[in-house]
Amino acid sequence: MGNVVVVGAQWGDEGKGKIVDRLTEQADVVVRFHGGANAGHTLVAQGRKLVLHLVPAGVLHPGKVCLIGNGVVIDPAALCAEIDACRALGALDGDGRLLVDGGAHVTLPWHRRLDVLREQRAGAARIGTTGRGIGPTYEDKAGRRGVRVRDLCDPVRLRARIAERLPEANARIEALGGGPLDAEEVIAELLPHAGRIAPLRADGSLFLARAIAAGKSILFEGAQGTLLDVDHGSYPFVTSSSCVAGSAAAGSGVGPGALGTILGVAKAYTTRVGEGPFPTELPGEAGDRLRALGTEYGATTGRPRRCGWQDTCVLRFAARVNGLHGLVLTKLDVLSSFPAIPVAVAHDLDGERVTDLCADAELLSRAKPVYEELPGWRAPLTGIRREADLPREARRYVERIAELSGVPVVAVSVGPDRAETIALGPPFR
Repeated sequence: MGNVVVVGAQWGDEGKGKIVDRLTEQADVVVRFHGGANAGHTLVAQGRKLVLHLVPAGVLHPGKVCLIGNGVVIDPAALCAEIDACRALGALDGDGRLLVDGGAHVTLPWHRRLDVLREQRAGAARIGTTGRGIGPTYEDKAGRRGVRVRDLCDPVRLRARIAERLPEANARIEALGGGPLDAEEVIAELLPHAGRIAPLRADGSLFLARAIAAGKSILFEGAQGTLLDVDHGSYPFVTSSSCVAGSAAAGSGVGPGALGTILGVAKAYTTRVGEGPFPTELPGEAGDRLRALGTEYGATTGRPRRCGWQDTCVLRFAARVNGLHGLVLTKLDVLSSFPAIPVAVAHDLDGERVTDLCADAELLSRAKPVYEELPGWRAPLTGIRREADLPREARRYVERIAELSGVPVVAVSVGPDRAETIALGPPFR
């Protein structure tokens, strides 16, 4: 297969976990390269369901190595709970199956508390974070006051780091109306998890360099989506890390030349969680229907997702900033009951028709979708495994998305199980 990067081409929740799980059959190593426990990647294989937040989505495949890269921020309690959930399903069944880069930063109790307090203080101006402490962890990383996995795994260094960092963190908490944290309680919470994570610690960059030199195939797993990227997304309604394909290099410690094929994952329609602009959002009953058909509730928070039609302005933007070689459309089966399916081909921005997305949140909030209507299909798609067996209208829908996005569609998903994927092109066939 060669090396492959999988990224979200919309506002997250596109089904990346399933696609990574499916491609892991051809890979040797799967790497998460950014984000934290705010991600929610749901896997379904042979009747087994697993929701992952930190562990890479290749975990259900025996013999594959899963690496959490240096660009990820790790909540120790969440990671240990996830390891237990994986082992309960028979995954992570051998030593060396899961590695954690020592340079990854740690989400600490004060990060979670700051996240919640800030959202409460913001009121109507809130961003809509998951409350998992991801933003404050990345702030401390950028501010050079972070605690890393290599610190967590050394009790002496951990005590020193907590003593150095906690007074300033408590000052920020108290300024927001919260109660201060106690250093000994923080350390007592962290140490049991640190003892479990320490044997997993690795130099991720060195491990990947040796794997690539040995001819092994690396699958880089992105989280969230392109329009949530801290640089290129609908700022400030974004996450706190870089979600685009270029981040795979920095977040795992390989050179950009090692990234290989770039795949974007997009739903056949569009969803968004949290605040921020969403031009094709369907209000009221129409959006509720799409949400019900797609079971659109966040895997991490359980929050109902905002739902709307496909927006090819978004897909073209994602193709440009990621350098997409292929597109995977998920949840095509959800659209089966609609007699006609609108697709946004442009935006009306203050009376001007534009086809190139402007990610400026203030401008995007004024954009109105310009729709092209495609014929729907009534036949269910769940049992279909070959492109030729798709209804003619469904095939035309997929072809039109490829034409409008400028990116070939290399696979479509017609259900949550790994097997419910129709291969259309490489690397799927």
